[in-house]
Amino acid sequence: MKDLRHWLALIRTPGLGWGTLEALLAEFGSPEALFSLKPRELSPFDLHPRSREALLAPDWGKADADAEWLESSGARLVTADSSDFPELLRDIQDPPIALFARGDISLLKEYQLAMVGSRNPTAGGRDIARDFARELGQAGLVITSGLALGIDAACHEAALETTGGTIAVCGTGPDRLYPSANRGLAERIVEKGLIVTEFPPGTPPLKENFPRRNRIISGLSLGTLVVEAAWRSGSLITARLASEQGREVFAIPGSIHNPLARGCHRLIRDGAKLVESSRDVLEELGSLVGVATGAANEKTPPPTPEKEEPDPQYLALLEKVGFDPTPVDVIVERSGMTTEEVSSMLLILELQGQVEATPGGRYARRAAANDATKG
Repeated sequence: MKDLRHWLALIRTPGLGWGTLEALLAEFGSPEALFSLKPRELSPFDLHPRSREALLAPDWGKADADAEWLESSGARLVTADSSDFPELLRDIQDPPIALFARGDISLLKEYQLAMVGSRNPTAGGRDIARDFARELGQAGLVITSGLALGIDAACHEAALETTGGTIAVCGTGPDRLYPSANRGLAERIVEKGLIVTEFPPGTPPLKENFPRRNRIISGLSLGTLVVEAAWRSGSLITARLASEQGREVFAIPGSIHNPLARGCHRLIRDGAKLVESSRDVLEELGSLVGVATGAANEKTPPPTPEKEEPDPQYLALLEKVGFDPTPVDVIVERSGMTTEEVSSMLLILELQGQVEATPGGRYARRAAANDATKG
């Protein structure tokens, strides 16, 4: 890549955004030219003092180390002036100067949907995330998320099984996969999807970098779908950024008793589109991406293994458990059984995936596979 060393030095220039850099390039022609300027030539530009200092005295050692890492890793640098750089991302208020990319960069030009949510979701929320990501990916959308634990990971995993694929946007350097628990998932994404970050090699997981990462997640995407989010959730930052960028915001409602539904309900009150099925998303985005609203449901389902007939007594108890977390004593009262009987049967139902235990000694029914995405 021409000017690679100079682009890498620009990426490490503190306080330099794409808007200012674009103006400098329009005036002086190339990244290489910017590092031979005199102080007086930089005076007309509104540069941060640290930016000015770095342009006049760049750290070539770090730029050369970054170039060596790119060559050894097989990663690529996609600069904002490149034809490979996605137009949607370039259109946001503060686009990155460049993206370090590992994997299939052609995904950057595909239509994307951001899916985000809690790092500690309920089992039901995780299932819903997988179902939506699988169906929307099969309909042709690339699922973009932040490689975090919980909802992000569930979306990436499901999207890897589809024709759409997945993009993970990181808040660290491209050589620092975070969190470590998702290292295996990240390696699969490199093989079958794409990992991108604006941060140079060696950048650790700093708290202040993740909101900046979020603007890229939303900026790459036509819309952002929030699956589960607490009242003060980082996912709400991504949704707010999507709204500010003029993109669609979708939210899946939940139980009023579920703390992880409060963020979604807040978004819906603020104007996000309430989503109950993948069809709801496709009806909003379908005309833009050229997919039919029924595409998510057109794939052939896998054969269903034969199952034994469910025990009527367990089915009767299941009817007494709400989709909202329900206290055990309420289930006992509704069923007319003893506490010991109910506790034993709830354990079996939990092992079967029919219910899940929630904090406070409560149980909630889990939606059957794909129920959340039926239109």
